Amino acid sequence: MLRRFRRRSAALVVTLGALVATLSACGDTGGDDASTIVRTTTNVAGAGVVGIERDTVGLCALPQPADTFGRQGDGRIVVGSGRTVTVPADPRRIVVLSMEALDASCAVGTWESVVGAPTVPLAPTAPPSALPRPDYLGTGIAQIAPVGPPSAPDVDAVRALAPDVVIGTDDLDPAVRDELDAIAPTVLTRAESSWTDRALLAATAMGRRDAASRAVDDYRARAEDVGRRLNSRLTEASVIRFHGDGADVLGDDSFAGQVLTAAGVRRPGPQQGPTAPLPADDLSVAEGDLIYVIFDGPEGLEYGRSVMETDAWKDLGAATDGRVFAVDDAAWSGDGVIAARTVLTDLENSLNGYV
Repeated sequence: MLRRFRRRSAALVVTLGALVATLSACGDTGGDDASTIVRTTTNVAGAGVVGIERDTVGLCALPQPADTFGRQGDGRIVVGSGRTVTVPADPRRIVVLSMEALDASCAVGTWESVVGAPTVPLAPTAPPSALPRPDYLGTGIAQIAPVGPPSAPDVDAVRALAPDVVIGTDDLDPAVRDELDAIAPTVLTRAESSWTDRALLAATAMGRRDAASRAVDDYRARAEDVGRRLNSRLTEASVIRFHGDGADVLGDDSFAGQVLTAAGVRRPGPQQGPTAPLPADDLSVAEGDLIYVIFDGPEGLEYGRSVMETDAWKDLGAATDGRVFAVDDAAWSGDGVIAARTVLTDLENSLNGYV
């Protein structure tokens, strides 16, 4: 069945919406299905939620022709993570083991050839319609067969899909890597490479490096355009990611930080460097003209709320003025062109806005 990526994403299936979903009853629930309806909020501990009704129509690229450069008959040589692998020049059955490769398949128009992809954990409050994959990629990806989490793929599930190429990362267990090599040519991206390099390598393994290069160039051009239109150089944006037992101030080395920089958004002084823990006794490090908050799963949401409901947080200028925005962790902590475009869209909808 054709997987339809080009459908409008419903508010109830966005990752952040799932995290903040609440069950609400009206009147007597005896025999009344109203108590089972999942409703989402547009505010979390004073932070306005961005991207609740994200539009994914036309998100993924149309099919692109396979690259001619580097093609050797029906094959193509790909070098990644110190490994030289011969893959089909135009693969028809692709299994991806990372979200960055899944993102790349959307960006270069090979998503219909992806027969297997990893899953991500869902929040306990997620509705039945919630996706086991990043919602920013659209609802159609839910129809792709699961092959387990990125860190521990199900080799038997991969084998059953009879792929002609497998694309993963070099942090796979060597034993698992050897099993995958026995199933199909396996290309591994290097975890320490830039996200753009990883996207280009994944696309190369799909025979679409040219399309990926164009997608990256288009992203960079859009980032510059967004920056000009929003006068982003006038704004200092703070980015805080809450997890189960603490929080991080995302620096220039983070995916979100790199996209902000590409759009010309300035960062507060303490955030102009590598990612570092947010001191529990000095929340002033989180201050900015506005603050973007990210919740790493339900535990991150719980801890984040506990911090954002304190007087110390409420005393921050951005919180006092209603300039705190909650954004989607899957996109802002993502890897890939589509994730980066999503961050840019969130910037357009919030950088000069107020709750």
